[in-house]
Amino acid sequence: LKFTQRSVHDCAPPPPRAPPISAGRPASMPQNFGPTLEGDVERVLVGEDDLRKKCAELGALIARDYEGKTPVLVGVLSGAAVFMSDLIRCISIPAELDFIVVSSYGKGAVSGDLQFKKDVSIDLRGRHVLIIEDLIDTGRTLKAIGDLFSSRGAVSVEFCTLLDKKARRVVDVPIKYIGFECPDEFVIGYGIDYAERYRNLPYVAALKRSVYE
Repeated sequence: LKFTQRSVHDCAPPPPRAPPISAGRPASMPQNFGPTLEGDVERVLVGEDDLRKKCAELGALIARDYEGKTPVLVGVLSGAAVFMSDLIRCISIPAELDFIVVSSYGKGAVSGDLQFKKDVSIDLRGRHVLIIEDLIDTGRTLKAIGDLFSSRGAVSVEFCTLLDKKARRVVDVPIKYIGFECPDEFVIGYGIDYAERYRNLPYVAALKRSVYE
């Protein structure tokens, strides 16, 4: 922790900061939050027991498919953090972990459009990479990430997602590991947010429309 000396003239209070805006969502989106997180839930889509069982199921499949390969598991933050932390404890083979924070611009969302707030720190040349997501909808950004990692020399790039929202798909992305099919609703919980809320709910739920309309 680094401290710097400040003069008397530096002690004026800083200007007020604008409230944070959730990445990828317009500032104008309503935020009609209720007094409790649970009160904003329309209904639970995937309960805690089903989430635990699915992580065990996917972990066993990944361990079987990557036996002897020591894959690099790349989590897409922040949404995949909770799912990934539970999933990796169900994978019984050696694996390395890394994380990315990424956004894309442009309607095409090709690898050149990607903006990394955090890139991987592991050299992917000659490695088997498994990208772990919370939810896949259009598929544009994820396909661009996969293409980029392949161009960096990864031997293989596969995808694992907790939720697959096929109704919004515009790009064909071959997803090897899928937790649950996702209805075309605004989902929250288990790492998934709306305006940075609800990530800490222990289940996946549909958000009440009154919150965001």
